Amino acid sequence: MSDAFTTRTIDIATGSAETVHDLTGACVEFLRTSASGRDGLLNIFVPHATAGIAILETGAGSDDDLLATLHDLLPADDRWRHRHGSPGHGRDHVLPALVPPHATLPVVGGRLELGTWQSVCLVDTNRDNPERQVRLSFLG
Repeated sequence: MSDAFTTRTIDIATGSAETVHDLTGACVEFLRTSASGRDGLLNIFVPHATAGIAILETGAGSDDDLLATLHDLLPADDRWRHRHGSPGHGRDHVLPALVPPHATLPVVGGRLELGTWQSVCLVDTNRDNPERQVRLSFLG
């Protein structure tokens, strides 16, 4: 494969609580070694049926607001037809329809072009799966 396309899988420990995990630093580090000052696209993909990728502000309460909103939209109760794991786990399988399992972002001069307050985040409401993988791919 040419150097126009580079990919890496990273492991993320999300633990046993619902979480919004900031991936921005990992994305920046990946681009530092793979983009080499070039323009292109960064694709972030989580190969799990119960997690997603979001672009949002973190650290000012938006990450907690997102989890609260998802809890309101997707309550962890017995309404879900998909039943296994923790009570209400079926909602975790609906999450990727609202928070997609991927994002594609511009890279200019080897740098991730996010807005001032934007971060790349893994969103995981599945308390039954404490380990996640995220695939970072750069197409220059």
